[in-house]
Amino acid sequence: MTQPAVYVVSDSTGETAELVTRAALSQFGQTPKFIHRFHHINSKDLIEEIVDLVAVNHGIIVHTVVLEEVRTELNKQAETYGVPIIDIFGPLLGQLEKTYKIKPLSEPGRVRSLDEAYFNKVAAIEFAVENDDGRNPRGILQADYVLIGVSRTSKTPLSQYLALKGLKICNIPIVPEAEIPEELFEIDPKKIIGLKISRTKLNQIRSKRLISMGLNGAGMYSSDDRITEELKFFKILTDKLGCFVLDVTNKAIEETANDILMHIGEIADENLEL
Repeated sequence: MTQPAVYVVSDSTGETAELVTRAALSQFGQTPKFIHRFHHINSKDLIEEIVDLVAVNHGIIVHTVVLEEVRTELNKQAETYGVPIIDIFGPLLGQLEKTYKIKPLSEPGRVRSLDEAYFNKVAAIEFAVENDDGRNPRGILQADYVLIGVSRTSKTPLSQYLALKGLKICNIPIVPEAEIPEELFEIDPKKIIGLKISRTKLNQIRSKRLISMGLNGAGMYSSDDRITEELKFFKILTDKLGCFVLDVTNKAIEETANDILMHIGEIADENLEL
């Protein structure tokens, strides 16, 4: 006996409907002769033609159409032609609407867009790790934004926090004795964010860091002269780059990150106006 074909209809890619169909068929130890996908069906124009084709081939329809007008027409035509039809989303959307007392968005492709957002976030986190603390200067050219600052200005945790927002962040430590990556001068200054901090606060942070490492808190790393030299060098560099500089003194990571996101939003608004 010839096995009937399954016709997947979707106003998006149809991947969800096909996956559910295959999972269900596996419970019977069956695989359909073929699963044909009609994807991105976002109007009623082709519905009758599709259902007619399914009827001629004695197939069944499985669909995940969320556009109410299209879903209603599809179910109606299937009944008219006597074609078996499984509406995967309809009953679930109806029950969720009743339970939560809110209307569904009825936007095709929502799952796919959420998946893309997730994978973009993972890619951003991996990018932040690979381009942490100046280990890959070429990453400056690929980053959405570059954080620069002297040691202990929270560049690494800020990079990770912003990566969770889907931003590819490269961070570069600024040290007087180290050569400044030439890539910093090749990118748009608007992509560079300088992190400055007060001399007193930096001294406190570095002293605590040395003590946590089992060292005397009073060392060259935390000395006033050394800190003054680094902050002066940082100021000269940021002036030369012409980049945005944010004061992170006494700010929590979340607060600084929000300030950066606000700044990024302002840049986006400027670009839209242009």
